[in-house]
Amino acid sequence: MRYIFLLAVSGLIMVAACSSKSPNAKEEKKTGWQLVWADEFDNTGKPDPTKWGYDVGGHGWGNNELQYYTEGANAQVGNGVLTIEARHENHEGSSYTSTRLVSKGKGDWTYGRFEIRAKLPWGRGTWPAIWMLPTEWTLGNGSWPDNGEIDIMEHVGYYPGKIHASIHTNAYNHAQNTQKSGSLSVLTAMSDFNTYTLEWSADSIKAFVNEHHYFSTPNENLGWEKWPFYKDFHLILNLAIGGTWGGAQGVDDAIFPQQLVVDFVRVYEWVE
Repeated sequence: MRYIFLLAVSGLIMVAACSSKSPNAKEEKKTGWQLVWADEFDNTGKPDPTKWGYDVGGHGWGNNELQYYTEGANAQVGNGVLTIEARHENHEGSSYTSTRLVSKGKGDWTYGRFEIRAKLPWGRGTWPAIWMLPTEWTLGNGSWPDNGEIDIMEHVGYYPGKIHASIHTNAYNHAQNTQKSGSLSVLTAMSDFNTYTLEWSADSIKAFVNEHHYFSTPNENLGWEKWPFYKDFHLILNLAIGGTWGGAQGVDDAIFPQQLVVDFVRVYEWVE
Protein backbone atom coordinates (compact mmCIF):
# COMPACT_ATOMS: atom_id res chain seq x y z
CA MET A 1 0.00 0.00 0.00
CA ARG A 2 1.49 3.34 -1.05
CA TYR A 3 1.26 6.40 1.19
CA ILE A 4 0.82 9.63 -0.79
CA PHE A 5 -0.59 13.15 -0.91
CA LEU A 6 -2.96 14.44 -3.63
CA LEU A 7 -3.24 18.11 -4.66
CA ALA A 8 -6.12 19.86 -6.49
CA VAL A 9 -5.31 23.21 -8.10
CA SER A 10 -7.68 25.95 -9.32
CA GLY A 11 -6.38 29.57 -9.26
CA LEU A 12 -5.84 32.43 -6.80
CA ILE A 13 -8.32 32.87 -3.96
CA MET A 14 -10.40 36.04 -3.99
CA VAL A 15 -7.60 37.88 -5.80
CA ALA A 16 -7.07 36.65 -9.32
CA ALA A 17 -7.35 33.36 -11.12
CA CYS A 18 -4.67 31.82 -13.27
CA SER A 19 -5.95 30.72 -16.67
CA SER A 20 -3.10 28.47 -17.81
CA LYS A 21 -1.15 25.57 -16.45
CA SER A 22 1.91 26.22 -14.33
CA PRO A 23 5.13 26.16 -16.41
CA ASN A 24 6.41 23.48 -14.03
CA ALA A 25 3.17 21.54 -13.98
CA LYS A 26 4.80 18.13 -14.18
CA GLU A 27 7.67 18.83 -11.80
CA GLU A 28 7.66 18.27 -8.06
CA LYS A 29 5.55 20.76 -6.13
CA LYS A 30 8.38 21.46 -3.71
CA THR A 31 11.27 19.67 -2.08
CA GLY A 32 9.99 16.48 -0.48
CA TRP A 33 6.88 16.04 -2.67
CA GLN A 34 7.01 13.60 -5.55
CA LEU A 35 4.35 13.49 -8.25
CA VAL A 36 3.03 9.91 -8.45
CA TRP A 37 -0.26 10.20 -10.38
CA ALA A 38 -1.76 12.91 -12.58
CA ASP A 39 -4.16 13.70 -15.36
CA GLU A 40 -3.36 16.88 -17.29
CA PHE A 41 -6.27 16.27 -19.71
CA ASP A 42 -4.05 16.76 -22.74
CA ASN A 43 -5.88 14.21 -24.90
CA THR A 44 -9.03 14.75 -26.96
CA GLY A 45 -12.21 12.72 -26.54
CA LYS A 46 -13.35 10.78 -23.51
CA PRO A 47 -11.54 10.76 -20.14
CA ASP A 48 -8.54 8.43 -20.02
CA PRO A 49 -9.98 4.95 -19.26
CA THR A 50 -6.73 3.92 -17.56
CA LYS A 51 -7.35 6.61 -14.92
CA TRP A 52 -11.14 7.04 -14.70
CA GLY A 53 -14.26 4.94 -14.49
CA TYR A 54 -17.91 5.92 -14.03
CA ASP A 55 -20.62 5.62 -11.43
CA VAL A 56 -23.83 5.23 -13.43
CA GLY A 57 -27.49 5.59 -12.50
CA GLY A 58 -30.33 7.83 -11.37
CA HIS A 59 -31.43 6.50 -8.00
CA GLY A 60 -30.74 9.69 -6.03
CA TRP A 61 -27.31 8.66 -4.73
CA GLY A 62 -28.39 8.81 -1.09
CA ASN A 63 -29.19 12.54 -1.29
CA ASN A 64 -32.38 12.65 -3.38
CA GLU A 65 -30.36 13.99 -6.31
CA LEU A 66 -32.24 14.51 -9.58
CA GLN A 67 -29.66 13.67 -12.25
CA TYR A 68 -28.91 10.43 -14.08
CA TYR A 69 -25.15 9.83 -14.25
CA THR A 70 -24.28 8.55 -17.71
CA GLU A 71 -21.27 6.49 -18.69
CA GLY A 72 -19.32 9.24 -20.39
CA ALA A 73 -22.02 10.92 -22.48
CA ASN A 74 -21.69 14.06 -20.35
CA ALA A 75 -17.88 14.12 -20.06
CA GLN A 76 -15.43 15.34 -22.68
CA VAL A 77 -11.72 16.17 -22.79
CA GLY A 78 -10.41 18.86 -25.13
CA ASN A 79 -8.35 22.05 -25.21
CA GLY A 80 -6.44 20.88 -22.13
CA VAL A 81 -9.43 20.49 -19.80
CA LEU A 82 -12.03 17.96 -18.69
CA THR A 83 -15.63 19.18 -18.98
CA ILE A 84 -18.45 17.51 -17.04
CA GLU A 85 -21.73 18.91 -18.35
CA ALA A 86 -25.11 18.76 -16.63
CA ARG A 87 -28.08 18.99 -19.00
CA HIS A 88 -31.81 19.44 -18.53
CA GLU A 89 -33.05 16.44 -20.52
CA ASN A 90 -35.12 13.34 -19.89
CA HIS A 91 -33.12 10.14 -19.53
CA GLU A 92 -34.04 6.84 -17.89
CA GLY A 93 -36.78 8.49 -15.82
CA SER A 94 -34.64 11.46 -14.70
CA SER A 95 -35.01 15.08 -15.83
CA TYR A 96 -31.29 15.83 -15.84
CA THR A 97 -28.08 14.10 -16.93
CA SER A 98 -24.50 14.50 -15.75
CA THR A 99 -21.34 12.45 -15.05
CA ARG A 100 -19.61 11.09 -11.96
CA LEU A 101 -15.98 10.12 -12.63
CA VAL A 102 -14.16 7.83 -10.19
CA SER A 103 -10.51 6.77 -9.96
CA LYS A 104 -11.42 3.58 -8.06
CA GLY A 105 -9.15 0.70 -9.03
CA LYS A 106 -7.09 3.06 -11.17
CA GLY A 107 -5.95 5.56 -8.53
CA ASP A 108 -6.29 4.58 -4.85
CA TRP A 109 -4.21 6.01 -2.03
CA THR A 110 -3.66 6.10 1.71
CA TYR A 111 -2.44 9.60 2.64
CA GLY A 112 -1.13 12.20 0.22
CA ARG A 113 -1.50 15.67 -1.22
CA PHE A 114 -4.27 16.04 -3.78
CA GLU A 115 -4.49 19.04 -6.14
CA ILE A 116 -7.42 19.73 -8.44
CA ARG A 117 -7.64 22.92 -10.48
CA ALA A 118 -11.23 23.61 -11.46
CA LYS A 119 -13.83 26.17 -12.49
CA LEU A 120 -17.29 25.59 -11.01
CA PRO A 121 -20.79 25.83 -12.52
CA TRP A 122 -23.24 28.49 -11.42
CA GLY A 123 -26.95 28.65 -10.77
CA ARG A 124 -29.54 27.43 -8.28
CA GLY A 125 -29.69 23.67 -8.09
CA THR A 126 -26.08 22.88 -9.07
CA TRP A 127 -23.96 20.86 -6.63
CA PRO A 128 -20.42 20.15 -7.89
CA ALA A 129 -18.05 18.13 -5.73
CA ILE A 130 -14.42 16.98 -5.61
CA TRP A 131 -14.20 14.28 -2.98
CA MET A 132 -13.05 10.83 -1.87
CA LEU A 133 -14.61 7.56 -0.77
CA PRO A 134 -13.00 4.36 0.53
CA THR A 135 -12.04 1.76 -2.04
CA GLU A 136 -13.05 -1.09 0.29
CA TRP A 137 -15.90 -0.85 2.81
CA THR A 138 -14.71 -3.04 5.67
CA LEU A 139 -15.57 -1.07 8.83
CA GLY A 140 -18.71 -1.16 10.98
CA ASN A 141 -21.78 -2.18 9.01
CA GLY A 142 -19.91 -1.92 5.71
CA SER A 143 -21.69 1.21 4.52
CA TRP A 144 -21.72 5.01 4.83
CA PRO A 145 -20.67 6.75 7.02
CA ASP A 146 -18.78 4.05 8.93
CA ASN A 147 -16.07 3.80 6.28
CA GLY A 148 -15.56 7.55 5.91
CA GLU A 149 -15.86 10.32 3.34
CA ILE A 150 -13.49 13.20 2.58
CA ASP A 151 -14.91 16.25 0.78
CA ILE A 152 -12.13 18.32 -0.77
CA MET A 153 -14.54 20.83 -2.34
CA GLU A 154 -18.32 21.20 -2.39
CA HIS A 155 -20.35 24.13 -3.66
CA VAL A 156 -24.11 24.71 -3.84
CA GLY A 157 -25.36 27.11 -6.48
CA TYR A 158 -27.83 28.99 -4.31
CA TYR A 159 -24.90 30.16 -2.16
CA PRO A 160 -22.47 31.32 -4.85
CA GLY A 161 -18.80 31.51 -4.04
CA LYS A 162 -18.87 29.68 -0.72
CA ILE A 163 -16.58 26.63 -0.77
CA HIS A 164 -16.86 23.78 1.75
CA ALA A 165 -14.52 20.99 2.91
CA SER A 166 -15.69 18.23 5.27
CA ILE A 167 -15.14 14.79 6.69
CA HIS A 168 -17.85 12.25 7.52
CA THR A 169 -17.44 9.27 9.85
CA ASN A 170 -19.55 7.09 12.13
CA ALA A 171 -19.25 9.71 14.88
CA TYR A 172 -19.10 12.83 12.71
CA ASN A 173 -21.59 13.08 9.84
CA HIS A 174 -24.25 15.36 8.42
CA ALA A 175 -27.07 12.92 9.21
CA GLN A 176 -26.41 13.69 12.89
CA ASN A 177 -25.32 17.28 12.19
CA THR A 178 -21.96 16.42 13.73
CA GLN A 179 -19.80 16.54 10.59
CA LYS A 180 -16.50 18.38 10.80
CA SER A 181 -16.28 21.02 8.11
CA GLY A 182 -14.95 24.41 7.09
CA SER A 183 -16.01 27.00 4.53
CA LEU A 184 -14.41 29.87 2.68
CA SER A 185 -15.54 32.63 0.33
CA VAL A 186 -13.88 32.29 -3.09
CA LEU A 187 -15.21 35.11 -5.25
CA THR A 188 -13.78 33.71 -8.49
CA ALA A 189 -14.99 30.12 -8.01
CA MET A 190 -17.47 30.23 -10.88
CA SER A 191 -15.68 32.64 -13.22
CA ASP A 192 -12.09 31.34 -13.10
CA PHE A 193 -9.97 28.35 -12.20
CA ASN A 194 -8.94 27.87 -8.59
CA THR A 195 -6.87 25.15 -6.91
CA TYR A 196 -8.53 22.91 -4.32
CA THR A 197 -6.06 20.97 -2.19
CA LEU A 198 -6.20 18.20 0.37
CA GLU A 199 -3.34 17.19 2.65
CA TRP A 200 -4.07 13.89 4.35
CA SER A 201 -1.72 12.18 6.80
CA ALA A 202 -1.97 9.75 9.69
CA ASP A 203 -2.28 12.75 12.01
CA SER A 204 -4.70 15.12 10.29
CA ILE A 205 -6.70 16.21 7.26
CA LYS A 206 -6.28 19.75 5.95
CA ALA A 207 -7.98 21.67 3.13
CA PHE A 208 -6.70 24.64 1.12
CA VAL A 209 -7.81 26.89 -1.70
CA ASN A 210 -4.91 28.38 -3.67
CA GLU A 211 -2.62 27.43 -0.77
CA HIS A 212 -4.85 29.28 1.72
CA HIS A 213 -5.37 26.87 4.63
CA TYR A 214 -8.95 27.11 5.94
CA PHE A 215 -9.89 23.71 7.42
CA SER A 216 -8.18 21.13 9.64
CA THR A 217 -9.30 18.15 11.65
CA PRO A 218 -6.94 16.01 13.76
CA ASN A 219 -6.80 12.26 14.29
CA GLU A 220 -7.99 11.94 17.89
CA ASN A 221 -6.75 8.34 18.06
CA LEU A 222 -10.12 7.23 19.48
CA GLY A 223 -10.94 4.42 17.05
CA TRP A 224 -12.34 3.94 13.56
CA GLU A 225 -15.67 5.51 14.54
CA LYS A 226 -13.95 8.89 14.55
CA TRP A 227 -11.03 8.19 12.20
CA PRO A 228 -11.53 5.60 9.43
CA PHE A 229 -8.93 7.40 7.31
CA TYR A 230 -6.10 4.87 7.45
CA LYS A 231 -6.83 2.88 4.29
CA ASP A 232 -7.12 3.43 0.55
CA PHE A 233 -9.52 6.06 -0.79
CA HIS A 234 -10.17 7.11 -4.39
CA LEU A 235 -11.11 10.38 -6.08
CA ILE A 236 -14.54 11.40 -7.37
CA LEU A 237 -15.38 14.32 -9.68
CA ASN A 238 -19.09 14.96 -10.19
CA LEU A 239 -21.75 17.56 -10.88
CA ALA A 240 -25.03 16.74 -9.12
CA ILE A 241 -28.34 18.53 -9.63
CA GLY A 242 -30.81 19.14 -6.81
CA GLY A 243 -30.70 16.90 -3.78
CA THR A 244 -31.17 17.52 -0.08
CA TRP A 245 -28.45 20.19 -0.04
CA GLY A 246 -27.95 21.27 -3.64
CA GLY A 247 -31.69 21.51 -4.23
CA ALA A 248 -32.67 23.03 -0.90
CA GLN A 249 -33.90 26.13 -2.74
CA GLY A 250 -35.07 24.34 -5.87
CA VAL A 251 -33.55 24.11 -9.35
CA ASP A 252 -33.54 26.91 -11.92
CA ASP A 253 -34.10 25.15 -15.25
CA ALA A 254 -33.15 28.30 -17.17
CA ILE A 255 -29.44 27.91 -16.30
CA PHE A 256 -28.70 24.73 -18.27
CA PRO A 257 -26.41 23.40 -19.54
CA GLN A 258 -23.88 23.89 -16.72
CA GLN A 259 -20.27 22.71 -16.58
CA LEU A 260 -17.65 21.65 -14.07
CA VAL A 261 -14.33 22.25 -15.86
CA VAL A 262 -11.14 20.63 -14.52
CA ASP A 263 -7.68 21.73 -15.66
CA PHE A 264 -5.71 19.01 -13.89
CA VAL A 265 -5.62 16.47 -11.08
CA ARG A 266 -2.27 15.76 -9.40
CA VAL A 267 -1.26 13.40 -6.64
CA TYR A 268 1.93 13.76 -4.63
CA GLU A 269 3.78 11.46 -2.26
CA TRP A 270 6.02 12.72 0.53
CA VAL A 271 9.58 11.48 0.12
CA GLU A 272 11.77 11.70 3.20
